[in-house]
Amino acid sequence: MKNLVKITLVGIILALSNITYSQNSKKLKVLFVVTSHDKLGDTDKKTGLWIEEFATPYYNLVDQGVKVVIASPKGGQPPIDPKSTSPDFQTEATKRFYSDSRTQRIFSKTVKLSKVNHEDYDAVFYPGGHGPLWDLSNDTNSIQLIESFYNNNKPIAFVCHAPAALLNVKDKQGQALVKGKKVTGFTNGEEAAVGLTSIVPFLIEDMLIQNGAIYEKGADWSPFAVSDGLLISGQNPQSASLVADLLIEKLKKM
Repeated sequence: MKNLVKITLVGIILALSNITYSQNSKKLKVLFVVTSHDKLGDTDKKTGLWIEEFATPYYNLVDQGVKVVIASPKGGQPPIDPKSTSPDFQTEATKRFYSDSRTQRIFSKTVKLSKVNHEDYDAVFYPGGHGPLWDLSNDTNSIQLIESFYNNNKPIAFVCHAPAALLNVKDKQGQALVKGKKVTGFTNGEEAAVGLTSIVPFLIEDMLIQNGAIYEKGADWSPFAVSDGLLISGQNPQSASLVADLLIEKLKKM
């Protein structure tokens, strides 16, 4: 009888352990939304995604066991800003990307944004580059997606020019989502330094302030990121790792 009781207790303990393991081993899944826009205003110059702002957070997350799915407005291969591929802007993460054929294949086959449902993901991350100023700022699928993530208590993260995607995003009361929240993004000084102030459709810093955000920034070209509730943002390419770290920290607490 004692042996039977022992066996029963061991069985119960193992069953409970398996349940706990199953719950704790749920794999986090994060959606990356990247631009499909490749033209710099009315010029003949190319733009798109700044590759460091994709590669750094991507590897930060996947190295922590997070599954990442990439989407874009048009689907397929996203444009990479040619300037971001120059030797001066390479990092360990970008070098890893260019030697990682598997990730390059995934990157070349982004899911069309209209096919994405927030219910399938735990958070969303928007890398920057100038492209989002033209397409993600007005993309209705992107706007609805961000609102759905936020309204369902899921983190939303942006870096550099990616806060452009917040231009027309509203809260449940119909106010700008960024209103009264701490947010950062590419500074007016940084835009002037790259000589694109008169070419971009709007300045990230000005737009956030006009929409009622509590805009914060560090020194130009220095890593700087802020987190306000579910909203995480980084100032420039150098801030991509900080944003990824804040997102991971947020996900671990949820």
